[in-house]
Amino acid sequence: MRHFDLIVIGTGSGNSIVGPEFDDWDIAILEKGLFGGTCLNVGCIPTKMYVHPADLAYGAQLVGHLGVDAAVSTVHWREIRDRIFGRIDAIEAGGRDYRTSERTPNITVYTGTARFTGATTIDTGTGETITGDRIVVAAGGRPIIPNVPGLSDGAVPFHTSDTIMRINKLPTSLIIIGGGYIAAEFAHVFASFGCKITQLNRGASLLSKHDSDISATFTQLSSERYTVALNCDIQRVARTPGGGVIVETISPDGPVTYEAAMLLVATGRQPNTDVLDVAAAGLATETDGRLVVDEYQRTNVEGIFALGDISSEYALKHVANHESRVVAHNLKHPEALIASDHRFVPAAVFTHPQIAAVGMTEQQAKAAGVDYVVSRQDYGGIAAGWAREDTTGFLKLLADPTSGKLLGAHIIGPEAATVIQPLIQAMSFGQSARELARGQYWIHPALSELLENALLNLPLHAEQG
Repeated sequence: MRHFDLIVIGTGSGNSIVGPEFDDWDIAILEKGLFGGTCLNVGCIPTKMYVHPADLAYGAQLVGHLGVDAAVSTVHWREIRDRIFGRIDAIEAGGRDYRTSERTPNITVYTGTARFTGATTIDTGTGETITGDRIVVAAGGRPIIPNVPGLSDGAVPFHTSDTIMRINKLPTSLIIIGGGYIAAEFAHVFASFGCKITQLNRGASLLSKHDSDISATFTQLSSERYTVALNCDIQRVARTPGGGVIVETISPDGPVTYEAAMLLVATGRQPNTDVLDVAAAGLATETDGRLVVDEYQRTNVEGIFALGDISSEYALKHVANHESRVVAHNLKHPEALIASDHRFVPAAVFTHPQIAAVGMTEQQAKAAGVDYVVSRQDYGGIAAGWAREDTTGFLKLLADPTSGKLLGAHIIGPEAATVIQPLIQAMSFGQSARELARGQYWIHPALSELLENALLNLPLHAEQG
């Protein structure tokens, strides 16, 4: 049985742990699928590569009121797809080649489905069992498939975010089950490319984990763009004689059946802890299956660390990257551990309009009994938004009325994911709203003036005025 100094399970952010400082360690890397993890292959990067042409296509439909007649005559789906995965697949292959080449002689790659057989013992799925002094679990997650007849039994063909980006032909119509960020982004992409979209959501609003004002606005705008069915209980999925799909639901008004050429299930993701049989190693899990870790990314079993979607409540690549840096340091410096910083984790939804958020929502502040004040600035109230004639976008800020420290920021509108960054910085480095607003220039007329105005309009106590 071969023994290693370090075993890393997963090649997303876990792969980035192994830098030159580990050249004197004997290391095993285990990967059952594509090198690069979710983000590179089926997540952040390819989806945003679809979002960009979708933004351009949808933008052509929105400029008539500005005096420009524009139209999209044809969407060449295969050209878009092949451009995206021509680049993605080359990166994946390059990463795999690097780790299996003579350039990293201290690394052995196993490509089977790994599972724990003990606290230090792993069946690699290749016919070989290995042991390690230290183990990093970074095996990510996978799409959740609801327990619905036709889906859970595999009777009806459907897609998830893992598969839909590689389809050969753009469907004429698409039913999307789900109301979160994955569903929102794919609804934008396929609607922009001319598909008839029907989105079925179990809850009363889309993006319900976001601030209620953001969620309400996005739900309204989406409902004006394509069919959105809320409070929708999926009963059964079946095929149509023509090769399409029907989804039978119960709505507040009674039974409703929807039909489309294709089905996308986007109801969230789950950690791969069950696949790894983490119980065999004695690893503790949360109620949702995530591995339990402390601030140093250590599990309850000595010598085993975890990071990314398999353990974090933030299924975000920038969080996994941060945690991988923490784990890398702590592996090399067990006498001087550093902690992960999850105080102000931002997130964005690359749909239309774009959405970005950091910190507390207003409903969270109320539930926690936190003293706060609110400021709202519409895009239409700044020169850059006025020039675009934006009538729906806004920034909502929450702040402590005494200290002026920001508690949360929520944006829906153009370039939200970029515009929000100074607020993330201010929260991370402890700047007050007034310091941020008056301690620097704000370019005029730029979208960033949205922040300046909202900061100055916060009704803070006199000493912060």
